[in-house]
Amino acid sequence: MPLLLDLEPLRSNADYRRLYAGFTLSNVGSQLAVVAIGLQVYDLTRSTASVGIVGLCALIPLVVMGLYGGTLVDHFDRRIVGLIAQSVAFVVSVLCALQAWVGNTQVWVLYVLVAAWNAAFAVASPARTSIYPRILRRDQLPAANALSVFAMNASMTIGPLLAGVLVDWGGFRTAYTVDALITTAALWGLARLPSLPPESGDQGESEPSRRAPGIRSVLDGFAFLATRPNVRMTFIADICAMVLAQPRVLFPAAGAVIFGGGATTVGALTAAAAVGGIGAMFFSGRLGTVIHQGRAILISIVGWGAAIAGLGAAMLAAGEVLTREQALWVGLAAMAIAGGADSVSAVFRTTILQSATPDHLRGRLQGVFIVVVAGGPRLGEFLGGFVAEGIGEGMMAVVGGLACVAAMFVLARVTPGFLRYDARSPTP
Repeated sequence: MPLLLDLEPLRSNADYRRLYAGFTLSNVGSQLAVVAIGLQVYDLTRSTASVGIVGLCALIPLVVMGLYGGTLVDHFDRRIVGLIAQSVAFVVSVLCALQAWVGNTQVWVLYVLVAAWNAAFAVASPARTSIYPRILRRDQLPAANALSVFAMNASMTIGPLLAGVLVDWGGFRTAYTVDALITTAALWGLARLPSLPPESGDQGESEPSRRAPGIRSVLDGFAFLATRPNVRMTFIADICAMVLAQPRVLFPAAGAVIFGGGATTVGALTAAAAVGGIGAMFFSGRLGTVIHQGRAILISIVGWGAAIAGLGAAMLAAGEVLTREQALWVGLAAMAIAGGADSVSAVFRTTILQSATPDHLRGRLQGVFIVVVAGGPRLGEFLGGFVAEGIGEGMMAVVGGLACVAAMFVLARVTPGFLRYDARSPTP
């Protein structure tokens, strides 16, 4: 097993290669827009709580459309579902650019656009993730997931840094316009795929699993999840990490007040986590040999929580124990460690979900997954923004990071079966 990133899925599968390239480029634009929206909201309101509301506006459509979108993925051609959802995301990107070009000063407009984009993302993401097991062999899934996490982290490096540069240089309108142009890459990747209708004749497929999209179909997915403790634990562990220790809402204040540097500092803090993830994935070749993947998830999230607490300590020390420049470097290092730990956790969480879920339920479970991995951070941002208003941004990071670490020790104690999960014989 090689030490470095395994490129076999890219070498052997042209469909995967196009899909991967399209979404990698599109994700650069998405990450650019995430930072630009946070900066624009803070610029209009000068309030971390207002930036936190962005998370709430994203959370509700993520939950609703993530769950419903999963049923669409299980019942219709996954290529078509992905294309429609990604087209909606493209239109929203164009509208973001338009509001900046006309000089919008109403923060509610940004909240509405955030909600619309996340509704589209909540459908497109489970469609894309459910496509991978259809076009790749099972033994290629850990490598493909490592490649996906590597691409996401590369996007989170390039996108935020690009946002900082573009906002400082040409304003918000330039940043959003670049996002709209880049988003077209995902449409190209999906359009070149073959038709991918639902598989029929899954062994053990029950009549309820073939219900038409709707609330009962969503509940069937939850019924499956209720009896599958290992899959369920991947969700619970990530919720704890993202709700308790989500630092992104703190970045605008860190750049404007604590560390200084403005938009460039915000982009650097966001990118630092991605750089750490890139480093971890660059040396991810042996992740496929890890047998006890549940144990690896909990250990990785402990690393995430400890690193976020380290970021908080750097914020508290800025201008007191350390100069603002020194504190910024400590904060960047902490975010790099956090990003590496989160990336390792993401590979194993995705692999367990894909390996231990039958195809006819994969869309619904991926819908739940996107609610957790995308909605959890938004809820964390919403709660963290208001808590930070009361105790300060630095203390918020310290308390949240330590709470995350404590939660993982509790989960390890109460779910010993998850620690024994064996990747050679996936049991949901």
